[in-house]
Amino acid sequence: MTIIVSRSSTVDAALFRQVFRRHAAGVAIVTADAGRGAAGVTVTSLASLSADPPLLSFSINATASAWEHLRDADTAVVHLLGAEHTEVARIFATSGIDRFGAPTRWGRLPTGEPVLDDAAAWLRVSIEHRHPAGNSHLVIGRVEEAGLAEHGAPLLYHDGSFHAL
Repeated sequence: MTIIVSRSSTVDAALFRQVFRRHAAGVAIVTADAGRGAAGVTVTSLASLSADPPLLSFSINATASAWEHLRDADTAVVHLLGAEHTEVARIFATSGIDRFGAPTRWGRLPTGEPVLDDAAAWLRVSIEHRHPAGNSHLVIGRVEEAGLAEHGAPLLYHDGSFHAL
């Protein structure tokens, strides 16, 4: 087994990505509408920050097409995905396509945000903070509303691909 060790003051981006490919992460899709139509992106950086008040965070690359929408939106919906959502996770991770076209099934919450059908769970958040962080932005949202579907196996991202647990 070859072990790569970096003891320099900075770890290069390629090694950093290799290290995090070993970390299994839950898969979520974040959707928003800042007045220019529905936008969304697949994220694996979702984290619970606080239960009281209920806060969550996720990061989004500054070059992602959904960033300008999340930058300008007051609210967003975070969808937690189950094992059966591999295809929709791939769709929202792909650039240059209509993510909300068929086969994506979605509607709008009474408050106007785009919400995906059949997500394992969803959380409507008011966006409280956006912090630049390297080539990404850390977004912090306060949970305003939540919904749960039937419990099933989660969708995970590990070593560059999606997996069911």
